[in-house]
Amino acid sequence: MATHELITLGGGCFWCLEAVYERVDGVVAVESGYCNGEVPNPSYEAVCTGRTGHAEVVRVSFDPQRISLGEVLEIFFVIHDPTTLNRQGNDVGTQYRSGIYTHAPEQLAVAQAVLAALQANSAASVVTELAPEQNYSRAEAYHQHYFANNPEQGYCAFVVAPKVEKFKRTFAARYRA
Repeated sequence: MATHELITLGGGCFWCLEAVYERVDGVVAVESGYCNGEVPNPSYEAVCTGRTGHAEVVRVSFDPQRISLGEVLEIFFVIHDPTTLNRQGNDVGTQYRSGIYTHAPEQLAVAQAVLAALQANSAASVVTELAPEQNYSRAEAYHQHYFANNPEQGYCAFVVAPKVEKFKRTFAARYRA
């Protein structure tokens, strides 16, 4: 019986991360949500104020027999900028911070090693938050599979689609339609 692992990632708008990870071979499920804030079960509107402390995140369930956590994180660092504090492109605020939120001590060690290697090869400071996942809430239903359901929507066409294409070009062997 296959056992899957969970890792929670924040890298700007969750629609971008979700759209990419739904296309990664070895990922079995992706869910958009909010984590590591103060308010239980916040709404999207509350998170957008920046006052709840939550990050927009995706919970990625993956099969470690098919893709390692290191590979999941390698994709993560290609599809967002881990050197911009509380910002990805025009999305600005603490809810858009770069973060890796772990579910097990072993994940923390892997993430620390990946972050150290990334920092060693980066001219800018890597500002990715690394912490255990806390106070997770699933995002509202309309946020789930947003890109798949709204590919022509402006943000999807001009922000999400280019990230999906970058993933497809960079990790062709991992791409699944």
